[in-house]
Order: sequence, then C-alpha cells, then structure tokens
Amino acid sequence: METTRLSNKGQIVIPKQVRSAHGWEPGLEFIVEDTGDGIKLKPMTPYLKTKAEELVGCVGYKGPKKSLKEMEAAIAKGARNKL
Repeated sequence: METTRLSNKGQIVIPKQVRSAHGWEPGLEFIVEDTGDGIKLKPMTPYLKTKAEELVGCVGYKGPKKSLKEMEAAIAKGARNKL
C-alpha cells in the first residue's frame, strides 16, 4: 500500500509506482469524485482526433456536395426568412 500527504496548497503526489503502473504522464487531467468517506480520481479520457470528413455522415444530409459559397447563401436566405 502506498501513502501520500496533503500539502498546505491542497495538493497530493500520486506515488511513482502507481503512476508508472497506469502509464500516467505529467499533465494528465483527472475527474475528482466525492465518495462520502474519501475521493476517487479517474483519469479523463481525451477525445480521439477526428477529421471533418468522418463526421459529415452524422448530419444526415444525402444530397450533392455544396460549396462554401452555396452554404453561405442558404444561411443568408434562412436568416432573411426569419425576419
């Protein structure tokens, strides 16, 4: 069992053996969960990098590709119709 101490700044050091066992590197962010009688630290999982092309299918558009100029014109038209 490893032990650590709370500093006067409210910081704790996670022992090296624990960090190494989990592969935790400096800068890793944690979610801090209050368990009532203590806390639980859970590493935040970063989002995987994705490309816009991978997300296009999520919007449900099935028509032909539109240019930026066409999209801007459609947005302007929609904004005018709401006035």
